[in-house]
Amino acid sequence: MARYPGLTLRVLGRRAAAMGPGKAELIERIDATGSISAAARGMGMSYRRAWQLVEALNGEFRQPMIETAVGGRRGGGARVTPFGREAARAYRAMEAKASRAISEELRRFERRLKAR
Repeated sequence: MARYPGLTLRVLGRRAAAMGPGKAELIERIDATGSISAAARGMGMSYRRAWQLVEALNGEFRQPMIETAVGGRRGGGARVTPFGREAARAYRAMEAKASRAISEELRRFERRLKAR
């Protein structure tokens, strides 16, 4: 869950950002926990918002990113598909590459900003 100061990469889809840092983090957290609600809690996000993002991800891509199981005696859960895992990995690789490509220019530009 890398963060690149000064850089936010969004890959645009048909109607909105198909992938960005928040969606990538949600995928990574669901993959780690097997739970949409645990992933949402870890991000300080509502369960409803996390579900909306899962639906957006599954609706924007050619294959499902996240599969869900209905609760019951053994409980529900969520699983990131291999396609979803690879998409998140590819996004993180693009994010790192973009950050490296503009790192010097970004440092020079940030000198123009007020101190935090």
